Amino acid sequence: MSFAFSSRASADRAALAPLREIGLFADLSDDDLDLIHAPIDQLQFRAGQNLYLEGSRAAGLYSLQSGLVKLARVTEDGRQRVTRIVREGEIAGLEALATSRYDSDAIALNDVTVHRIPLEVVHRLSQQSPRLHPRLMQQWRQALKHTDDWLASINFGSARQRVRQFVLKMRDAADPTITLLFSREDMGAMMDLKHETVSREVSQLVREGALQPLDKSGRVYRVQNPQLLMA
Repeated sequence: MSFAFSSRASADRAALAPLREIGLFADLSDDDLDLIHAPIDQLQFRAGQNLYLEGSRAAGLYSLQSGLVKLARVTEDGRQRVTRIVREGEIAGLEALATSRYDSDAIALNDVTVHRIPLEVVHRLSQQSPRLHPRLMQQWRQALKHTDDWLASINFGSARQRVRQFVLKMRDAADPTITLLFSREDMGAMMDLKHETVSREVSQLVREGALQPLDKSGRVYRVQNPQLLMA
């Protein structure tokens, strides 16, 4: 699905509504939205698919509608290090506004839906709309803070501390009693731990009564005792 408008005269105001679902455009006026001439595609990716690759020329920014995306880089010794998790309502690929290239791999952790916003659209709007530039800066600051907080909380301390912080950070925003985990390999890459260590620590949390598995694949858990996780 794509959204594109050529002029104010031809744009149906009701048809602008889907664009307002994109958080980056939520505060824009109808006149601002009429500046969008390139199509904004709605794309779907299955778990494990790449949205884009590190170093590739940027096709646009990705506004996440649903699902979770990991941003990862490969270290010199060939290991994958996850630098950030992109959640619903957040933007992936902001660095492309400055460099026209992506500085990490973006990989779907589960089934995701995104809006891909062409760079030319964002550049035009940021120059001609006084409302978009502050929102872009806000998104950029949030992304940097998210990355810093993420790395600080799950890459320091003992394995037990890292896993417990990870479980807390992956709680659902709408229902914090539910947390979504991933493959133990992915979790290990995020926390710089061996996947056997991650598996052992998660199993320990289940035995202690902090977590209750809700599916057979070991991805969805109920947080039964958050105090144990925060200890």
